[in-house]
Amino acid sequence: MTELTLGYSPCPNDTFIFNALIHGLVPCPGVTFHERLEDVETLNRLALKTQLDLTKISYHAFGHLRRDYVLLHSGGALGRGCGPLVVATQPMTMKDLHDKPILIPGELTTANLLLQLYDQKFSEIRVLPFDQIMPALERNEAAAGVIIHESRFTFAEHGLHQLLDLGAWWEQLTGLPIPLGGILAKRSLPVRLIQQVDQALAESVRYAQAHPEKAAEYIRQHAQELSDSVTHEHIQLYVNEFSVNLGDEGIAAVQELLARAEKCRLIPVIDLPIFATS
Repeated sequence: MTELTLGYSPCPNDTFIFNALIHGLVPCPGVTFHERLEDVETLNRLALKTQLDLTKISYHAFGHLRRDYVLLHSGGALGRGCGPLVVATQPMTMKDLHDKPILIPGELTTANLLLQLYDQKFSEIRVLPFDQIMPALERNEAAAGVIIHESRFTFAEHGLHQLLDLGAWWEQLTGLPIPLGGILAKRSLPVRLIQQVDQALAESVRYAQAHPEKAAEYIRQHAQELSDSVTHEHIQLYVNEFSVNLGDEGIAAVQELLARAEKCRLIPVIDLPIFATS
């Protein structure tokens, strides 16, 4: 029996995706998973220390992890209309933020990478956990923040103003969907094992889509502060056909993001295949 550590977030899209795999509702013969649920920035940091065999990460982090990890085709968050938003306490332009404090949900998040690709002149970037950004803005602790996850559904209720949809900006710039987070496997694992896990994870997504009620209790257990309606919106937004398989368009989006980040020197240039090869 092969034992693998597996990291993912407690967000509804991840618990929805991984529920069937973790609870043996889809087969992955000879493999036992030991899950660890953490926010994505913590997972990014754990992966930098190669502490997890398999893990959800931000694509920004993947740019720094390619020597030690390969990307799976399934299980990730990539799509259209689902990118991070820049919100502010007052209406203003993005140029107005060049000398003002901006909160981001983690240095290695794709949200931060997109902000830097949009404009590298922001001089006061501060890190806060994603769920603390809107409360901090309400306390006037910063001028603006980059919000992710379910915050995009609720920011207006907090009196905040949207300045920029970074996902829409990316889609208009490239014509491609926005790569937010993916699932990685240690490059040192046997290729056949990586492919087996990738296939099982795709089946876990399909199972969840076909039997959403089976994941409801697991999702609720880790998202107790979210209403059922917000949880549903979250899953509908971040789980789609790209979660089953990136496909050619998804792969092109990932490669474009990494190439632009390398060109801007935001990640190191690494000449290795991003997927496991035999």
